Amino acid sequence: MSRIAARFAELKKANRAAFIPFITAGDPGVETTAALLEKLPGAGADLIELGVPFSDPMADGPAIQASSQRALKAGMALVKVLELVRRFRKVHAKTPLVLMGYYNPIHKYGTARFVKDAAEAGVDGLITVDLPPEEDEVLRIPAVSHGLDIVRLATPTTDAARLKTILDGAGGFLYYVSITGVTGTKSFAEADVRAAVARLQAATALPCAVGFGIKTPERAAAIAAFADAAVVGSAIVDRMASGASVDEVIAFCAELGQAVHGARD
Repeated sequence: MSRIAARFAELKKANRAAFIPFITAGDPGVETTAALLEKLPGAGADLIELGVPFSDPMADGPAIQASSQRALKAGMALVKVLELVRRFRKVHAKTPLVLMGYYNPIHKYGTARFVKDAAEAGVDGLITVDLPPEEDEVLRIPAVSHGLDIVRLATPTTDAARLKTILDGAGGFLYYVSITGVTGTKSFAEADVRAAVARLQAATALPCAVGFGIKTPERAAAIAAFADAAVVGSAIVDRMASGASVDEVIAFCAELGQAVHGARD
């Protein structure tokens, strides 16, 4: 059983949703990211999304775009992202880690080489937002052969026919984007997300995580009451941009984790 499947099985048995924080690798520097990765599991992170910086992150809002620019300016590259994962695995053997990003850096690195190196480093899954299901075979086939899950995205505009396509070949969990638009720019109506998640859960055995628009512990708890996971990114990245220390960011993540884990009590 993969680390992702094992973690969701544990949480399901405990009747708890997963807290999934997102941070950008290398923002504002390598050592800050390394320190955050080391401390996030202790702050309640059940899985971690590690963003791979890219110069043109089309799905991301201003906060995460700016974090990518800071990371690139600090010299972050895909090879260094994998080194961060190796460092993380020396301390945390069980916490799943998913890389979220775009295909261009992978293509430049060499797809076959990348999936081999990512698996050996300890990556569990990939979210590649600019590779739709019809076009992700170039990455999905070699990734799956190395035990990496391809996590797919569903949105408020995903109809039944499209959902079938999205689920064909999906692994790890299904990521529901709660808003139309980019990250960190809008909020959502809880009733709409609840209905959408119920539809997705009826269509697949994959856990359903909800992201985009979750900025507070209260909103995270509301999502965790019915979804399998709550993903928080921009609210964490904003704190990094404001100059918060590692310990201050970890304290915020601990609040989020407690809210998610207590949502069904």
